[in-house]
Amino acid sequence: MMDDEEPELVVSRLSKEFTRDGITVSVEIYRLAEQSEWTLEVVTEDKDSIIWDDPFETDQAAFDEFLRAVEDEGLASLIDPEGGETLH
Repeated sequence: MMDDEEPELVVSRLSKEFTRDGITVSVEIYRLAEQSEWTLEVVTEDKDSIIWDDPFETDQAAFDEFLRAVEDEGLASLIDPEGGETLH
Protein backbone atom coordinates (compact mmCIF):
# COMPACT_ATOMS: atom_id res chain seq x y z
CA MET A 1 0.00 0.00 0.00
CA MET A 2 1.29 3.42 -0.92
CA ASP A 3 -0.43 5.12 2.02
CA ASP A 4 2.12 3.80 4.53
CA GLU A 5 5.16 5.04 2.65
CA GLU A 6 6.96 8.27 3.52
CA PRO A 7 6.84 10.80 0.70
CA GLU A 8 10.09 10.98 -1.25
CA LEU A 9 11.96 14.25 -0.75
CA VAL A 10 14.30 15.79 -3.29
CA VAL A 11 16.96 17.87 -1.52
CA SER A 12 18.53 20.75 -3.43
CA ARG A 13 22.27 20.92 -4.03
CA LEU A 14 21.96 24.48 -2.66
CA SER A 15 21.14 23.19 0.83
CA LYS A 16 24.10 23.98 3.09
CA GLU A 17 25.33 25.38 6.37
CA PHE A 18 25.50 29.17 6.37
CA THR A 19 27.41 31.33 8.87
CA ARG A 20 27.11 35.08 9.35
CA ASP A 21 28.09 37.20 12.36
CA GLY A 22 29.02 34.12 14.39
CA ILE A 23 25.64 32.46 13.82
CA THR A 24 25.43 29.18 11.90
CA VAL A 25 22.21 27.82 10.44
CA SER A 26 21.33 24.99 8.13
CA VAL A 27 19.62 26.19 4.94
CA GLU A 28 17.41 23.37 3.71
CA ILE A 29 15.73 23.56 0.32
CA TYR A 30 13.60 20.61 -0.72
CA ARG A 31 10.48 19.46 -2.54
CA LEU A 32 8.33 16.37 -2.74
CA ALA A 33 9.38 14.16 -5.65
CA GLU A 34 6.01 14.49 -7.37
CA GLN A 35 5.87 18.29 -7.00
CA SER A 36 7.80 21.04 -8.74
CA GLU A 37 7.74 23.78 -6.09
CA TRP A 38 10.53 24.09 -3.53
CA THR A 39 10.28 24.72 0.22
CA LEU A 40 12.79 26.88 2.09
CA GLU A 41 13.56 25.97 5.70
CA VAL A 42 16.21 27.41 8.00
CA VAL A 43 17.21 25.32 11.03
CA THR A 44 19.13 26.91 13.90
CA GLU A 45 21.81 25.26 16.03
CA ASP A 46 19.08 24.83 18.70
CA LYS A 47 16.99 22.90 16.13
CA ASP A 48 14.42 25.70 15.84
CA SER A 49 12.94 25.78 12.36
CA ILE A 50 11.74 28.66 10.20
CA ILE A 51 9.77 27.62 7.10
CA TRP A 52 8.75 30.14 4.45
CA ASP A 53 4.99 30.13 3.84
CA ASP A 54 5.16 30.42 0.07
CA PRO A 55 6.86 27.81 -2.13
CA PHE A 56 9.41 28.73 -4.80
CA GLU A 57 9.47 27.83 -8.49
CA THR A 58 13.17 26.91 -8.34
CA ASP A 59 15.67 25.98 -5.68
CA GLN A 60 17.80 28.94 -6.77
CA ALA A 61 14.86 31.31 -6.16
CA ALA A 62 14.52 29.88 -2.64
CA PHE A 63 18.22 30.35 -1.90
CA ASP A 64 18.16 33.88 -3.34
CA GLU A 65 15.23 34.73 -1.05
CA PHE A 66 17.18 33.44 1.95
CA LEU A 67 20.18 35.61 1.03
CA ARG A 68 17.91 38.64 0.48
CA ALA A 69 16.29 38.13 3.89
CA VAL A 70 19.72 37.88 5.55
CA GLU A 71 20.88 41.09 3.85
CA ASP A 72 17.64 42.98 4.63
CA GLU A 73 16.98 41.75 8.17
CA GLY A 74 20.23 40.23 9.39
CA LEU A 75 20.57 36.57 10.31
CA ALA A 76 19.94 37.14 14.03
CA SER A 77 16.65 38.97 13.34
CA LEU A 78 15.63 36.39 10.78
CA ILE A 79 15.92 33.46 13.18
CA ASP A 80 14.79 35.35 16.29
CA PRO A 81 12.42 38.18 15.29
CA GLU A 82 11.39 38.71 18.92
CA GLY A 83 14.93 39.65 19.94
CA GLY A 84 15.50 36.67 22.21
CA GLU A 85 13.27 37.79 25.04
CA THR A 86 11.60 34.82 26.67
CA LEU A 87 9.51 34.67 29.80
CA HIS A 88 9.99 31.87 32.30
